[in-house]
Amino acid sequence: MTCELILGGARSGKSREAERRAAASGLAVTVIATAEALDAEMAARIRRHQADRPAGWRTVEAPIALADTLREASAPGHCLVVDCLTLWLSNLFTDAHHLPPGASAEDLPAFRRERDALLAVLPTLPGHIILVANEVGLGLVPETALGRLFRDEAGRLNQAVAAACPRVVFVAAGLPLVLKDG
Repeated sequence: MTCELILGGARSGKSREAERRAAASGLAVTVIATAEALDAEMAARIRRHQADRPAGWRTVEAPIALADTLREASAPGHCLVVDCLTLWLSNLFTDAHHLPPGASAEDLPAFRRERDALLAVLPTLPGHIILVANEVGLGLVPETALGRLFRDEAGRLNQAVAAACPRVVFVAAGLPLVLKDG
């Protein structure tokens, strides 16, 4: 298995870099989309992403059960692009507004179960896996406790996935900067 993580901010070019890497692999490509079209603006974003992809690429939606989807879709000689881990994490936080003050994301059963499943399955997958994630820790400190909890968990998830991937790239202004390649 070859696994790589592509990080960047909003509109940094991280998805385009992931698509470029997938196309360059020469393998059959499946995009695992984690976004849900919960409003018209998000539906338009999803349509734009779909229109930008090559016609032969398959798309599978996995807003929650990412580890199971990766296990089912991965195969030798195949490339999977997960776009993106940050939206997936957001989906796992849907009940977080019910957490009492001072609670941890560990108190969210779906978060704990799905995060642990993803980190366990990554090293076992055949094929080439490209994961896309937002680097959310470079901006302002979120105003709310829930925002800070999400930012912290996104950073922890990015660190754990980066540790599992031999290649990690940070994209800014459309320019890829290789952070780890080995």
